[in-house]
Amino acid sequence: MSVTGPRPLRADAQRNRDRLLSAAVRAFAHDGPDVTLDAIAKDAGVGIGTLYRHFPTREALVEAAYRNELARLCDAVPGLLAALPPAGAMRDWMDRFLDYMTTKRGMAEALRAVIASGGDPYAHSRDRLVGAVEALLRAGAEAGTLRGDVAPADVLTALSGVTLAAGAPAQRDQAGRLLDLLLDALRFGAAA
Repeated sequence: MSVTGPRPLRADAQRNRDRLLSAAVRAFAHDGPDVTLDAIAKDAGVGIGTLYRHFPTREALVEAAYRNELARLCDAVPGLLAALPPAGAMRDWMDRFLDYMTTKRGMAEALRAVIASGGDPYAHSRDRLVGAVEALLRAGAEAGTLRGDVAPADVLTALSGVTLAAGAPAQRDQAGRLLDLLLDALRFGAAA
């Protein structure tokens, strides 16, 4: 008996899972925790049986949707750094962080239900986010365009403050200006 872990999903099963996660994020963020799983399956274009094959409980779906959004945000860093100068990658990532926090805020009630049932969707969130910011700061410091003396946790705290102060969709212009100020602070005193 070999211990190789779970088999990878077939391509069609992976597409169904991805569509379910996207539909769940939209539903929980916009309609709240009372949205039915049937509605999520319908929005994803699959049957309820497909939803339950991937996510046996509502809590499993909520936790997977949250973790998927976190992974999308953090996993975007290498691609951003490959496509943009480090400061531009940081600014693009800041916008993505704002989107992530808006989604997380919309899913708050559903996430509280996961926690109440014994789950911990936030178990690795901080570490992943700090790692993403650290990679962006390191690339900027190596290029001489971002300060090398800033703690990633401090950047996350500042970004969280922006989302608290101007995280509503109607405040997006203001949030953009605040993110520009934060990026200017990260550039001030850089080697280049």
